[in-house]
Parts: sequence; structure tokens; C-alpha cells
Amino acid sequence: MSSSPLAVDLLIEARWVVPVEPHGVVLDDHAVIVNDGAIVAIVPADEARALYAPKERVSLGEHALIPGLVNSHTHNPMTLLRGLADDLPLMTWLQDHIWPAEGRVMGPDFIRDGVELAVAEMIRGGTTCANENYFFPDVIAATYRQMGFRAVVGLPIIDFPTPWAKTSDEYFQRAVEVHDALRGESLLSTAFAPHAPYTVSDENFERIRVLAEQLDIPIHLHTHETAQEVDEAVAKDGMRPIERLKKLGLLNERLIAVHMTQLTDGEIAACAAAGVSVVHCPESNLKLASGFCPAEKLRRAGVNLCIGTDGCASNNDLDMFGEMRTAAMLAKAVAGDAAAFDAASALRAATLNGAAAIGLGDKVGSIEPGKRADLVAVRLDDLETQPLYHVASQLVYATGRHQVSDVWIDGQRKLADKRLVGIDVDAIREKARGWRQRIAAEDPA
Repeated sequence: MSSSPLAVDLLIEARWVVPVEPHGVVLDDHAVIVNDGAIVAIVPADEARALYAPKERVSLGEHALIPGLVNSHTHNPMTLLRGLADDLPLMTWLQDHIWPAEGRVMGPDFIRDGVELAVAEMIRGGTTCANENYFFPDVIAATYRQMGFRAVVGLPIIDFPTPWAKTSDEYFQRAVEVHDALRGESLLSTAFAPHAPYTVSDENFERIRVLAEQLDIPIHLHTHETAQEVDEAVAKDGMRPIERLKKLGLLNERLIAVHMTQLTDGEIAACAAAGVSVVHCPESNLKLASGFCPAEKLRRAGVNLCIGTDGCASNNDLDMFGEMRTAAMLAKAVAGDAAAFDAASALRAATLNGAAAIGLGDKVGSIEPGKRADLVAVRLDDLETQPLYHVASQLVYATGRHQVSDVWIDGQRKLADKRLVGIDVDAIREKARGWRQRIAAEDPA
């Protein structure tokens, strides 16, 4: 006697399912079963039709279903500064344009409107989770919650006053308040976000280390971004930033080290031994001429290597498909090896590795039973992705974010046949234009 089909919320049939774990696997004609926001099973499509009775069935006959992309380093309110000060070196860009602009406009409205624009862009491009690093994390968190987007919200620490906080004590007090307010949130968690070694004192780094251990959260830090940063650190402290971080007890599995373009072989080995995660931001580093992250050396050493876009002021987009492609190709050039950082590894860096770095590796980043249903469908029958020989290679080297058709976060549909669900695109566009008028009128350039 056969049992009745099991009632579930959602059954997604796809021509290809790319689970990321196991590594490099592509499943033909499979279905992903979702119930209560979680992945229940991945089975051949014909079996799924017999075993399950879904409330909703989605058939994706020419698509690859992949885990939602994880943007491991971004400053999403800065979407509103996209293109403000291009073609400038890092410190000129920061000190003469970005920081003054932020000083004029930073506040809850700017933060909210920037995050709304970023979330709409990310969903349309297949990103379902962001590791956020900016001021007013309370407003950032409220906006992500309202839009149903998964994020790790950075708790900023920097050694000078901003509209968010004036003193070190206030930064830490407000950081703990935001962390406590987000306890129990299903889509939101936190990380300490000290700006950089050159803007954070030893005393504050030590406070961060202690609190991060107590609260069991990561530490999200720009470091070794440019040769100038490293040279100035040696002149000031008598040691390179990584050596200083190690001395302070911060070189460990909590550390998410962003950029990392200036590394010795010894530093790479130290990061691997300590369990540090590294976020490669290739397009931002290229645009600001910051240097080249030795991605393949890091990967071969066993470092957990992730991919991020950085903020729109220095990229100028939140396109993780473009970032994957640039990361993979740049890694080959830097390594002098065409086999370096292969397509499957690039896709893993943009999904499961990123999730692991931010403390969510048990929840998202791969299509596995028990994980949350953060899923992205990518249509692969466009002329630009024909003919198709190898799915992973096509996703990394030929696919554009415009081919993302459908997105789910925690089992909730956020993009349906390229149309955003529950997001007022016209209102977001109008707000962005309003900020452009205000910011452009005040920029000295």
C-alpha cells in the first residue's frame, strides 16, 4: 500500500541544481523541496512529483538553481554615492570626497534609502545575504527586516566622531544595544565592524576582542588594503597590521579580513593556521588601484576565501556575478596559472565560503536538507549563454545578473520572473534621484 504524497509549501523543479556542497556537483533534472522556509530534500524531479504535494510548484526548464549569493563585504547605504568621485586613488577619494559627503548627509533617512536601493539591486542580481558595514546599524537592521533580506549587520567602531557616535564608549554602548535588540531575529545577526587598523586603537581592538568572544560574533575589518597602509603601519607601529592584530589576539577564526592585497607567504600561512576568512573585493581593488589579493595562494593554503563587492562608491555596483568572474580571472593572472581559482571554487567563494565566514555556514550557502531556502534561479537559454557545455563554467564566465529570474529568501519569493515582489521600484528610483540632486549640489568636484 503506497503512502500519500507529503504536503509541503514549495517544490522547485530545475533543469540543473548546483548545490555547491558537494563541491563541483551539478544535478540534472532535480527538484528542491521547501517547507516552513527550510530545504527538506533534493531529489530527481520525477520522484518529487510522486513523493510530494506542494502548495506551489515552480518549473524552471532552462534554469540552474543555485544557492543565494553571499556578498561578504559591502557598505550598502553607499549606493547613494554611486559614481560621485570616480577615477581617484583611495585616500584622495576617501578624504576629499566620500568622508565630506557622508558628513553632510549621513543620517537615518540616507541610511534607509540607500539600503532599500541596495536590496532591490541585490535581489535582482541573485544576492540573498550581505555582510554589512556602515553607520546607523539600527536603521540598517530595521530596513533589512522590513524588506525580508538576510544580513549580518556591522557594529561600527572607529576612533573619531561621526553622526552615529562621538566617543569610543558611545560606539561600544550603541554596538551592544543594537546587538541585544537583534537577538532572536531570523534573518539578522551582527558582527563587530572596526574600520581599519589605522583608524582603531589597540585599546579599542582589545575591547572588541573581549566583547566578540562574549557575544560570539565575528569581527569584520578592512586590512592590508594598500601598500601605503602597510608602509605607514610599519613606520608608526614598527610592525605590519597582521602582526599587530596577532599580538592583540585578533588573528583567529572570528576575523573576516577584507581586501588583503599586501601579503607575504608567512602572513598567508598565519591566516590559514588561525582560521581567518579573507574577503576578496577584486573590482573595488582594481578601480582604486589598491593592489591584487593573492586569491589562489590563499585558497591553496586553506584559507576560507570569500567574495565581496565593497560599496557602490568604489565599485560601482553590487553585481556578484560580475565579481565572481573578475575574481576568477584576476586570480589566474596573479598566480600565472590558467587553472587557478576554477569556476566551481569561484561559485563556492560567492556562496558557502561567504556564509561560513559570517557565521551562517550551517544555515545558508549551499542547497542541502536542513538549510534555509535562500535560492536563486538563473536562466541559461539566453543567446549569451549558448551553447552550454559546463554549467558551473557558464555561471561564472558567461552569465550576467540580468539572467537571474527568481529569488527566494528563507523560502519567501522575492523575485518572480524578474519582477521584484513587495518592493516599490518607482519609489526607490525617485528617492535616489532626490539624493543625487542634494549630494551633487554640495560636492566640491
